[in-house]
Amino acid sequence: MTQRMVGLKAPHFEMKTVDGEGKNFGRVSLEDYKGKWLVMFFYPLDFTFVCPTEIKGYNGKIEEFNKLNAEIIGVSTDSEHSHKAWINAAHDQGGLGKLAFPLASDMTQKVARDYGVLVEEEGIALRGLFIIDPEGILRYSVVHDLNVGRSVEETLRVLQGLKAGGLCPIDWKPGDEML
Repeated sequence: MTQRMVGLKAPHFEMKTVDGEGKNFGRVSLEDYKGKWLVMFFYPLDFTFVCPTEIKGYNGKIEEFNKLNAEIIGVSTDSEHSHKAWINAAHDQGGLGKLAFPLASDMTQKVARDYGVLVEEEGIALRGLFIIDPEGILRYSVVHDLNVGRSVEETLRVLQGLKAGGLCPIDWKPGDEML
C-alpha cells in the first residue's frame, strides 16, 4: 500500500534523459517544470509490447498537451542509452521513432520507489501516471497493472478538468457544466 500523495508536494526527482530525437543526453528535475503542468508516466521496460503503444499515443497528442501548458516525460528503470537505442531502432525491430518529449532513466529506482510504483522484486515500474501542477503539487495519480495500457484521452480530460478549477462530475468534458 502506498502512502497518500495526491494534494501534497510531489516527490523531488532528478534523472538522466535522452531527448525525443534520440540524440542528446541531459538531466531533468522536478524544478525544471515549475510554472508548467507535468504529465510524468512510468512504464516497465524499453523494447516491449504495450509500452510503445502508450508512448506513441502520448506523442501523437503532444500539441494538445502543449496547448494546456503541459509537458510530458516518460520514465523507466532502463538506462538513457537503452532509451536512445529504442528511439533510434528501426520500426521493424520495435523502434519508437522520434518523440516530442524526453525519456528519463531511473536506473537507481529511487524515483519509481518515491512515487510508489516500483516492483522491487523485478526492478521495474508499474504503469504509473502522475499529473503535477505548476507549483509542484501532485494533482492526479493512477497506477495500472503491467498488462494494461493507459488512456491518453483520459489523461487529457483529467488535465483539462484540473485546469478548469471547479467540480467536474463523471465523464465531464470541456464545455460541460460543472457542479
